[in-house]
Amino acid sequence: MLNDGRCTCEIKCRIATSKGAFNKKRALFTSTLDLKLRKKLLKCYIWSIALYGAETWTIRAIDQKHLESFEMWCWRRMEKISWTDHVRNKEVLLRVKKQRNILHEISKRKANWICHNLRRNYLLQEVTEGKIKGGTEVTGRRGRRHRKLLDDLKERNGYSHLKEEALDRTMWRALFGRGFGPVVGQTTK
Repeated sequence: MLNDGRCTCEIKCRIATSKGAFNKKRALFTSTLDLKLRKKLLKCYIWSIALYGAETWTIRAIDQKHLESFEMWCWRRMEKISWTDHVRNKEVLLRVKKQRNILHEISKRKANWICHNLRRNYLLQEVTEGKIKGGTEVTGRRGRRHRKLLDDLKERNGYSHLKEEALDRTMWRALFGRGFGPVVGQTTK
């Protein structure tokens, strides 16, 4: 993470490392094993490398694009679909019987991490809330402000509401827990 809160370099590094790990085990992921088993292996082996530390990322629009394209890269390589075959992403997702959910997985991990910190670790909670002064200086940059750690979760109902939900574990699990299923991406025609 850079001083201004951007995580693009970290995300790109994680994606490159994951692609290298995929290429090392290409024979396993493109083999004639059952599709369900290959998907589980992909999520266990490759996504764990790609999403390491994703709880602390501030994801911008360009980062979302990189992560979604990485997800599609994995599914395409697994199904041996070349970019010259001109197969659309929808068709690839139908072949692997999946929906795009890497961003959803990140938001789920981030929500669980924030909940844990709000319930237990008081020093980290104060740092997250911005109560401890840091060494950042105002640079006088133009444009909108940079996204911060809590911005993804604040979009729901505000931070105070998020904090109340985190203290009630049963409410939190109802919102973000096991019932937190994949989000269906909206398609434009």
